[in-house]
Amino acid sequence: MSYRPVTLFTGQWADMPLTPLAEKAAGWGYDGLELACAGDHFDPARAANEDGYVRNKRDRLAAHDLDVWALSQHLVGQAVSDRIDERHEDVLPERVWGDGDPDGVTRRAIEELKRTAAAASALGVDVVTGFTGSPVWHLLYAFPPTPQSMIDEGYEAFADQWTPILDAFADAGVQFALEVHPTEIAFDLSTARRTLDALDGHSAFGFNYDPSHFGYQGADYLAFLDRCADRIDHVHMKDVWWADDRQPAGVFGGHLPFGHEDRYWDFRSIGRGKIDFEAIIRRLNRIGYTGPLSIEWEDSGMEREHGAAEALGRVRAVDFPPADAGFEEAFGEG
Repeated sequence: MSYRPVTLFTGQWADMPLTPLAEKAAGWGYDGLELACAGDHFDPARAANEDGYVRNKRDRLAAHDLDVWALSQHLVGQAVSDRIDERHEDVLPERVWGDGDPDGVTRRAIEELKRTAAAASALGVDVVTGFTGSPVWHLLYAFPPTPQSMIDEGYEAFADQWTPILDAFADAGVQFALEVHPTEIAFDLSTARRTLDALDGHSAFGFNYDPSHFGYQGADYLAFLDRCADRIDHVHMKDVWWADDRQPAGVFGGHLPFGHEDRYWDFRSIGRGKIDFEAIIRRLNRIGYTGPLSIEWEDSGMEREHGAAEALGRVRAVDFPPADAGFEEAFGEG
C-alpha cells in the first residue's frame, strides 16, 4: 500500500463495461477508479433521473473493494469553450451534440457540466476532472500578428461561459479540476495563472495536475506545483518521452498519429519516459497533497492491460509519506 490511494482513470477504457473493468482493476491491486462520464461507467443524466443509479455504481465498485474519489468530464467540458466542428460529434453524448449547431452544442454542454456537479455530489465525491476547450487555441502561433486584445477577449468569453458552471459546482460543494493541456484555456503555468485571473480566482476552480503535458512542451512541471499549490485538486500519473536530438516532426507533431517513429514526443507508461516522478512526489508532500494518484494510462507501444498492472507497481514504488520529524533529531539526547 502506498501513502496515497492509487486509482485508474477509466477514460481510456470506455470500450469496456464497468463491471469487468472493476474486476480487472481490483485484480491488479488498485484502490479505486476515476470514473469517466463515458461508456457505461457513469452517466450524469441517469444519476439525476434514476432512483438507485448512484448507489448501484457505488455497490458495483464496493463489490471489488474499490472506491471513487473523482469523476471525469473531459469530453463534454471540451465542448464548452471550443470552436465546435464535426470532430466533437465523435466524443459527445447524443443529447449534447443534438443537431450539431455550435451554439446549441455549447449551451447543452454547459448544462451537462452543471448536471455533473450535482451527480458528483450525489456520488459522494468532491472533484470533477476535465477539459474546458479554448476560444483562443487557434491563435497559439501568432501569425498573422495577433493583437493582445484578441487574447483578452477570448479569456473574457471563457470566463463568461464558465463562471455560471463554477457557481453550480460551488453550490454542490464540488471542485472542477482542469487538466492543464494543449487545446485548453490553460496549457502551461503562464496560461494557468491567466485563467485564474480571468475567473477572479473562483473558489470552485482548480487543476488536475498531469506532468506529461508540460514535459514535451519544455514547460516547468515542478514549478507548477510550487506556484499553484493551493489549486491542485487531483493528480494524474502519466509519463512522456521526448527525443534528445532532432526529429522530422517537432513539438507540434507534424500531423502524425501517436506512436509514429518520426514524432519528437510520445506518451509512455509511467517510468518509461522522462518525467521525474520522485521529484513530483517530494513536491506533493511539500504542498500537503494527500489525494489520489490516478493512472491515466497511455502508451501506443504497449498492451494496455500489461501497462495498467505495471504502472500501478511503479506508482506504489515511487510514492512515500513525508517525514514527520527531521532525521537528525534521532541523534538528540534520550
